[in-house]
Amino acid sequence: MESPNGHRGHSANDHLASAVLARPLRIAMIMPPWYEVPPAGYGGLERVCASLIDGLIDRGHHVTLFGAGTRTGTKARFVSTNEELQFQRLLESMPELVHVTQVNEMLERETFDVVHDHTTVGPVTAARRRVPSVVTVHGCPTGELNDYLSRVDDSVALIAISHAQRRVAPNLSWTSTIHHGIEVDGPVKTAPSQGPVLWLGRFDPEKGPDLAIEACRKADLPLVLAGKCNQQSEWRYLDEVIRPMLGPDVELVVNADRARSDALLMVARSLLMSIRWEEPFGMVMIEAMAKGTPVVALRRGSIPEVILHGRTGVICLDEADLADGLHEAQTLDPADCVAHVRTSFSVELMAQRYERVYGRLIGERARRTAPLNAVGRSLF
Repeated sequence: MESPNGHRGHSANDHLASAVLARPLRIAMIMPPWYEVPPAGYGGLERVCASLIDGLIDRGHHVTLFGAGTRTGTKARFVSTNEELQFQRLLESMPELVHVTQVNEMLERETFDVVHDHTTVGPVTAARRRVPSVVTVHGCPTGELNDYLSRVDDSVALIAISHAQRRVAPNLSWTSTIHHGIEVDGPVKTAPSQGPVLWLGRFDPEKGPDLAIEACRKADLPLVLAGKCNQQSEWRYLDEVIRPMLGPDVELVVNADRARSDALLMVARSLLMSIRWEEPFGMVMIEAMAKGTPVVALRRGSIPEVILHGRTGVICLDEADLADGLHEAQTLDPADCVAHVRTSFSVELMAQRYERVYGRLIGERARRTAPLNAVGRSLF
């Protein structure tokens, strides 16, 4: 049985979790070696992990971030396996294999209570670690990714980022569903914007930038097309499909940094999610709503979990409805968007939910491994 916040029933172990959480936890957070945390530009995974790290530290825990590069913008102690970020080798397996192997060696030399792994390779090695491993599944768990995750050791706690993500992979042994969280800081809108529509994502057919152009032209509204373009396939799609569609009504922004992305979200009249895939979460949606910008989206994946239709955005059933949805979104109150993020997608709420998962896993591991008369003492 699962509670409304996405956790399976663990009442028998809640007292163990409470005992564990009576002290600060020592958490190892493993990131892939591709990008900095938080990201300098586009990067949903890196952004949410940075927020989670700082949220856990604000709750009194000790977090060590294992990554690549020379710095982190988080509050965590940072340990790097390679001074050079490996983003140019993103589709290669060897950089992450080397990174995870080095991190696992480091874990053996230090004392942690739990490992939170965000890599692709790490989960298959997790059963050999001395402490429990939590794995957040950031992608769409179908095809080869599903085949891989279905073979990960049962001791690994798989965390879904939406109920929609779980529905496409009911065969996986999910532990909990925990939505992403974000800070609401800086200025927010007090009235609907008259700026352009914004599409913000990676240049890929599944993200639908071509549909965004068509919808905005049908609605007679200007569009800013702001996309990540690092991989060869992204450049090819941009050059061969998107550039020929551009005109004076579309402004193209490639690889905007974080400051530019935030500014675009602030001035946009709405964010357009013209997606063709089962979006596992869509961090950019809560980034937009945190500014007071409503979201217009096709009903795919997590969209109905993130947007309140008619209050913080407009959910469309068909591509043909997007143009009308863009005009309808102009009537929505920015204050409702901001309030929705503060209530349902805060960093504090996300950190609390992960904290409870950590506590349960540590408590369960202690109960399994400790002598019957020493379970309580083994928690400390």
